[in-house]
Amino acid sequence: MRGLDCDVLIIGGGIAGLSLASALAPFAAVVLVESEPTLGYHTSSRSARQLIPSYGPAPVQDLTRRTLDLLADVQAATGLALTAPRSFMLVGSESDVAAKAHGSMRQLSHAEALRLGPQLRPEAFTAAAIDTDCVGADTDLLLEYHRRRAGDDGVIISTSAPVTAARFDGTTWTVRAGRRSIGAGVVVNAAGAWADGVARLCGVAPQHLLPYRRTAAIVAAANAPAPGSPMIAAADDSFYYRPDPDGMLISPSETELAEPGDARPRLGDVDRLVTRLGACTTLGITAVRRAWTGLRTQRDSGLPVVGFDPAQPGFFWLAGQGGYGFQTSSGIAELAVSLLADVDPEDLGADPARLGAAAEALRPA
Repeated sequence: MRGLDCDVLIIGGGIAGLSLASALAPFAAVVLVESEPTLGYHTSSRSARQLIPSYGPAPVQDLTRRTLDLLADVQAATGLALTAPRSFMLVGSESDVAAKAHGSMRQLSHAEALRLGPQLRPEAFTAAAIDTDCVGADTDLLLEYHRRRAGDDGVIISTSAPVTAARFDGTTWTVRAGRRSIGAGVVVNAAGAWADGVARLCGVAPQHLLPYRRTAAIVAAANAPAPGSPMIAAADDSFYYRPDPDGMLISPSETELAEPGDARPRLGDVDRLVTRLGACTTLGITAVRRAWTGLRTQRDSGLPVVGFDPAQPGFFWLAGQGGYGFQTSSGIAELAVSLLADVDPEDLGADPARLGAAAEALRPA
């Protein structure tokens, strides 16, 4: 197959790569390659679909708030229902809730928490806090919006195109992806759990990104929360649950190191979670309809890595979003565009001081 030439080659077709492609297309010729037959196959298709401004380190919270603002603009302009209000509530011991409740979260009385989460057993928690600024997200629609916008602006997207070779001659990258040879001025590494592997293939030192398992399941319950109820999470990271159109979504919130790959759930993990929820709620789970596992990849700092590699010209990191991929996606894409295309932040409608602080916090080591 013939070769392609572009300004920027993005490796990875999850939310990180797609949101950048759609934002960068007006400023550069972009090609995006994805090793799987479909876009958003791994972590991006296995999201909890909740965007929480009070979740994560301070730079992540800032990027989440910016993402929510940008998505609100998209919804106003297009009419797409990308997000809908859905509160997030933490429950647990006084110390655990105090350690996790920051940002826009406010404390709740025990009675208020039981009113919002009537399936909670009163003796199962002593403290609670809530974030009413967060939203549920239609992640499938958001991925499709970015894919369509990128395509309309000329981005070439190739699936079933794993990167197998890469060489930099001092000015241009030559990358073998699937059956194509692609010439690019800049390579963007948005390969998720495979990002360090892609870096090594390109002769770039890794950023020590670690993938962690996170399992979820859709279940049937005799006493399921009503639509519109908050997402409820244990402050000790032992579970979360929320209503879902197909029943109820539950997760053990596990953080366990894994190898990059097509992660699969383990029946024992789901069974133990059902038992745990039976002890602290009256949900009455009756069946597990389906389960899945994704990989949340991050640095030791817990922060994404975004920016040009300090030792390799033309190599740009866009990885390590951990569990914050969707909720930071538009804010990170805006930051990446300002760095890749050397665009004045004000021309993007962004605050220069905010972008400068994010660039410093997220830069590659």
